Amino acid sequence: MENQSKTGVLLVNLGTPDEATPKAVKRFLSQFLHDKRVVDMTRWLWCPLLHGVILPIRAPKVAKLYQGVWMNEGSPLMVFSRRQASKLKQSLNVPVELGMTYGNPSLLTGVQSLVEQGVEKVIVLPLYPQYSATTTAAVVDGLGKAFKKMTVVPAFDVIGDYHDHPLYIKALADSVRDAWHERGESQYLLCSYHGIPKRYADNGDVYPQHCEKTTELLAKELELGPDRIGMTYQSRFGREEWLQPYTDKTLEKLPNQDVKTLDIMAPAFSVDCLETLEELSEECCDIYKDAGGESFNYIPCLNDSEAHIKLMASLVSARLLISE
Repeated sequence: MENQSKTGVLLVNLGTPDEATPKAVKRFLSQFLHDKRVVDMTRWLWCPLLHGVILPIRAPKVAKLYQGVWMNEGSPLMVFSRRQASKLKQSLNVPVELGMTYGNPSLLTGVQSLVEQGVEKVIVLPLYPQYSATTTAAVVDGLGKAFKKMTVVPAFDVIGDYHDHPLYIKALADSVRDAWHERGESQYLLCSYHGIPKRYADNGDVYPQHCEKTTELLAKELELGPDRIGMTYQSRFGREEWLQPYTDKTLEKLPNQDVKTLDIMAPAFSVDCLETLEELSEECCDIYKDAGGESFNYIPCLNDSEAHIKLMASLVSARLLISE
C-alpha cells in the first residue's frame, strides 16, 4: 500500500511491567491505578490507601503471578504486541509502532518514533474491541499528555472500537471452531470480559452494551442458543459492585446446572496476559473443577494470528483511504 500521505499506525494496549519483580510491578501498578479513568476516588483518600496499603501488599503477590506466565522474550502482553506490530507493518507497508497507556514503550515514545520516520498523521488503534472510558478514553487522555511534550504535533485519528466488526466476530468464531476441532465441543461456551465498576456503566459507559453485542454476534456466527453460550465479567477489584454476572461466581454454579464440560474465552483481550493466562486459564479452572466441573478448556486470545492481523489491517486501511 502506498503511503503517500505519510501516515503511520500506533498500536496501543494497556501495558505491562518491565520485569516480573515487585519493584517493577509496583512502578507499573502505581501509574495504572493513579489514572482517574481507572479509579475515580477522591485523591486525598485514594493515594494514601494506594501507596500505604495496596501497592506494598499487592506488588509482591502480582510479581509472583507474573513470574508464572513470563515468556523467554518477556511479558506475554509485550511479546504478542511486538509480534502484532511487526506483522501489521508487513501487511500494510506503513510505519507501525507500539505505545502503552502505562509503562513502556510509552505513548510519547511511540508517537515520537513515528514522527522521526516522517509520519505526519497517526492512526491510533487501541486494542480494546469494546469501548470503555477506563481503556479507550484513557488512551486519548494519554495522547493529550504526550502531545503537550511535543513541539510538532501530528494529526491523529483514533479507532474507537470494533466490537461488532465482521472480521473480529469471524476471528473469534474461527478460534472457537479451531478449539472444537482439536478437542471437541464442550457443553457450554463462556465469554469472560474484563469488568468495570457498575457505577461507571450507570454513568453512561457503553462497555456492557458492546460486550453484549459481541456475544450476541458470536452466538449467531457459531449458531449457539442461549443454553450453549453465555457472558460474564472478571477481574473485579475492591468492595463496590462491578458489572455482573461475575465469572468466578458463575463457574461455581454451572456444574450444579449440569454443565460439566466448558470452553472459556476472553473476547475483550486482544492478547494473552496475566488476566487470561493466570486468572482465567488457571484460577478459574480450579474454581470450576472444585465445584464439580469435569472439563475446562481455555481458548487463547487472538494474539498475532493471521485472522487478527487481517482485522487490524482492515480497520487501519479504512482510515488510510479516508485520509488520502
